[in-house]
Amino acid sequence: MLFLSVFSFPFFISFSSVLRMRHGFLLIDKPEGPTSHDIVAQVRRLLPEKKIGHLGTLDPAASGLLVLAVGSKALKVVELFTSLTKEYIADVRFGAVSTTYDREGTLEEVVAKPGVGVPTDSELQNMIADRFTGDIDQVPPGYSAVKVGGERAYRKMRQGRLVDLPPRKVEISQCEVLSYTYPDLTLRVACSSGTYIRSLAHDLGDLLRIGGYLSGLKRTKVGGWRNENAVIPERAAWTNVIPLKDVLTSFPKIELSDAEADDIAKGRVIQHGVRNDTIAWHNGLPIAILLSVSATESRARKVL
Repeated sequence: MLFLSVFSFPFFISFSSVLRMRHGFLLIDKPEGPTSHDIVAQVRRLLPEKKIGHLGTLDPAASGLLVLAVGSKALKVVELFTSLTKEYIADVRFGAVSTTYDREGTLEEVVAKPGVGVPTDSELQNMIADRFTGDIDQVPPGYSAVKVGGERAYRKMRQGRLVDLPPRKVEISQCEVLSYTYPDLTLRVACSSGTYIRSLAHDLGDLLRIGGYLSGLKRTKVGGWRNENAVIPERAAWTNVIPLKDVLTSFPKIELSDAEADDIAKGRVIQHGVRNDTIAWHNGLPIAILLSVSATESRARKVL
């Protein structure tokens, strides 16, 4: 008995620590080529962990930061991060258009029209400042995952059916020219979730009357997470997972007593008035996303 008591306690502490780490976010530096689903499948095999999702896809031709939610508890909080801002390094090539608005589509050279020349640096800067900064109306590419009548737009396009996508409001907080030597332009773009950089490249070329498409894309930032802190998929490990308790520190929180934590776990109301999506904590760990019932009461909208 003495042997067991001496060695079981450290083991219990170690095992408990591992359990606390098995839910959180993982920053992956995605290479060009594989789909986001391919990366998820690869990381599932490496960890191994079946319950993995992501906070927003990257096209196969794009590279950069892909944020994965690892573990069932992490998947439950993904909805809290759907509106994160993004930052990209985007390469645009002028003089041609693409069916998909990027290099993956069928390219068609744009014949220069009379009176239309190569845009100067100042013309380009003015166009970007006037039309591609702030709140703008943007039409997503036809080859996109946007649903039209319950069906993905790209599926209709592949079947030769017409797709009429309405414009939507997006915010571009920064669109900075990093380099420009015609026909190649490199931009740094900081934007709201849901912005299509492919559409930005296409629309810029269209307004300049010279055509344009996205020739390369790297996502460098998602919310406050940066690509330089990400790991390549082959090196993904549990030690790289940001624990859920660290992921949720920026949200409103409330500490619960043992009795209140038990009430929350069993779906009962607790006597705390909170804002919606306040995180309930107990013993140093997040245990639920709360829903306001009244000015003085709340309950779990989702138990973690």
